[in-house]
Amino acid sequence: MSDVTRTKHGRPVHHWRRDLVELAALFTAVAVADAVANLIGHGPDGAALLVISAVVLVATAGFHTWWARRHNHAPPTADDADARPAGHPTEHSAGATTLWRMRTTVRDEPGSLAALCTALAHGRVDILSLQAHPLAEGTVDEFLLRAPEELSAAEITRGVSHAGGSGTWIERADAHDLVDAPTRILGLATRTALDAAELPLALRQLLGRCTIRSLPATSRERDTTAPAADATADGAPVEGVLEGTVLRLRAPEGEVITVERPYLPFTPTEFARARALVELDTRLGPRIPRSQDVLTLAEGNSITVRRADTTDVEAAKAMHDRCSRRTLSMRYHGPVHDADRYLNHLLSPRFGRTLAVQTASGRIVGIGHLLWDGDETEIALLVEDEWQRRGIGTELLGRLVALAVEASCESVYAVTQASNTGMVAAMRGLGLPLDYQIEEGTLVITARLDATPVISRPPYDASFEPQRAE
Repeated sequence: MSDVTRTKHGRPVHHWRRDLVELAALFTAVAVADAVANLIGHGPDGAALLVISAVVLVATAGFHTWWARRHNHAPPTADDADARPAGHPTEHSAGATTLWRMRTTVRDEPGSLAALCTALAHGRVDILSLQAHPLAEGTVDEFLLRAPEELSAAEITRGVSHAGGSGTWIERADAHDLVDAPTRILGLATRTALDAAELPLALRQLLGRCTIRSLPATSRERDTTAPAADATADGAPVEGVLEGTVLRLRAPEGEVITVERPYLPFTPTEFARARALVELDTRLGPRIPRSQDVLTLAEGNSITVRRADTTDVEAAKAMHDRCSRRTLSMRYHGPVHDADRYLNHLLSPRFGRTLAVQTASGRIVGIGHLLWDGDETEIALLVEDEWQRRGIGTELLGRLVALAVEASCESVYAVTQASNTGMVAAMRGLGLPLDYQIEEGTLVITARLDATPVISRPPYDASFEPQRAE
C-alpha cells in the first residue's frame, strides 16, 4: 500500500492554473497553425513562412518543457530527488526496506482503520498483512509492515498515534512472519499432533515472545472421582483463564500451563487459539516420534539413540541403580537417593525432550535431557559408569543442541561441577561461544546458539557409524 500521488489532507491536489495555461497554449497553437496554412496557400513567400513556423514550433516546445519542469509537471530527475530536504518522502523510491510487526488499538467506528492506513501510506509503508482482534471497546489491529529502511520505529509509531492508534507496540520481523496466520497455525497444530513435546514451542510461536511454565497437578486434581466442577488448579478452571498479560490453560494430566507476556496483553482471539491448541494436545494423548538411529562403537558394540518418555521410567531407575554415587551426584547435585523422584518430570514431553541410549539387549545406558525452563533451555546428561568415555555423552549433547536449534532457542546451559571435566570438554567440542559462571563449586556453562550456525547433526566421535532405522 503505497502513496503514489501527491495529496493534501488525504485528497488529490489539482493545479488549475497550470491546466488553464496549457489550454490557452493549445488554442493559440491552433490559431497560429490556421494562419500559417492560409499564408502558405495564398502568399508568394510560402516556403520562407514554412521555415519560420518550424522555428517557432521548436521554440514553443522548449518553452513548454521548461514550464513543466519548473512546476513539477514532469517526474523529478535524480538531481531533483537529491535536492529534497532530509526526511521528505519521494514518490516511487526504491531502496532497502525493513519488516516490522506492529499492534495498535483503534476505535471501533467507521473510518478509523482507513485513517490509520492513510497515515502509513504517507510514510511509504506497505501493509503486507492485517489481523483484527475485536475487543469489548475498540479493536486491536496486528500488522506486518514493510517500511523504508531509514524510517525508524519511533517515526512509524508517531504517525500511527496521530492517526488515532493507541497502545502501539512494534518490533522487527523477519521472513518467517511472511507466512499468513491460517497457514502458520495449521503448521503449529501439525507439529503438536506429531509430538507432545512441541506444545510449549508451538504456544511460544503462536503468541510471540513469552514465558511458558508448567505446574504439576496436585493429588486432588489427579483424583478422577472428584466432581468436574472442582477440577481446578491454582484458580485455573478447565476452560482456562485470561488475565491481561497472563494465560492459564489446563493440560491433559491436570497440570496448569502458565503463559506470561509482560509487554502486551493477550486478546480473546489469542486465548481462543491457545486453548484450541491445548485441547488438540489433550485429545491426542501422550505421543513421541518413534524413529531411532543405530550407531556402532569402536569396539563393535551397537547402540540405539531414540526419544524417551515416561514409559521409560522403570528402565531409567534401573540405570540409576547401576550408576555410582559420584556419577549421580555429578548429575543431580543433591542427595543421590532422591534421584528417582525427578524422573517422571524429566521424562515428561510436557517439560522438554529426552534422548535415550539403548544397548542391543534393550538396556538404557545413557539419557540426555533438553528441558524448557521458562525463557531458557537446560541440557543435562547422565551416562552409566561402564559406558563412559566412549563418545556417548558427546553424541547426546550434539543431538540435544541440534534439537534446541530446531526449536529456535537462543542459548542452552548446563549445570555441573567444576570437577566434571568430561562435561566441560563436551561443551567445548560444540564449537560455540561459551560463558562460564562458577558459584560455590557449581559450574554453569551457557552456549549461545544464535552466534554461530550449528549443523543439524554436530560432529561426533569418528568411531560412530550411524545407520537410520525406523
